[in-house]
Amino acid sequence: MSAGIIEKIIGPRVSPEESAKHSFRYGTPGFMLLVARVLLLVSLFFPYWQMELQAPQYPDGLHMTAFLNHLTGDVAEIDGLNHYIGMRSLFEAAQLERTVGVFIMIAFVVMLEFAAYIHTRWTVLLVAPVVFFPVVFLVDLHLWMRHFGLNLDPHAPLSNAVKPFVPTAIGKGGIGQFVTIATPGTGLIMAAVASIMLVVALFFHRRAYLPLVKQKRAAAETPAAN
Repeated sequence: MSAGIIEKIIGPRVSPEESAKHSFRYGTPGFMLLVARVLLLVSLFFPYWQMELQAPQYPDGLHMTAFLNHLTGDVAEIDGLNHYIGMRSLFEAAQLERTVGVFIMIAFVVMLEFAAYIHTRWTVLLVAPVVFFPVVFLVDLHLWMRHFGLNLDPHAPLSNAVKPFVPTAIGKGGIGQFVTIATPGTGLIMAAVASIMLVVALFFHRRAYLPLVKQKRAAAETPAAN
């Protein structure tokens, strides 16, 4: 890749004097990208999704917590109940996602690091996947639960008593005497906050560097016009 192409991708540089003179304009995008990176990294240590199952025989309820790479809580007990209606084990869901989840998040952090050094519209390509990650997570969760709920084992002990259904990914749901309450975890909330900050960061990024890009483009076209 030639130096000219690289320069067009990374965009114009800002001198230390100009950066110090307009610290808010040039510092805000980088600061918001930094905060977003920190939020994503910290989110790895918090749950992304939580579910409570309430039933008469469980006065304290059953609780399951989903991190990006593993499940914790009363998963075995919930699987035991699901077995009677023909639903597959929760451990079988999103196996690929749990395997690569942490690595994807680290890749997102690296992408945002690079985005802080790019002063052109190409930075959107690095930021956009991170912005949409919380939505993709919830859609993927819904699709897995839908697949499990609509593909019950017809040979299960209570298969005749329960019709295929779509479990609720977020909110209150249930079937029969069982009630489920699903809520986003702290990790997913942090990722969502990071997404909002990135959208705002793109606004400030455009306001700071688009005039410089236009000035540089105009200066490059002036000799050709003469």
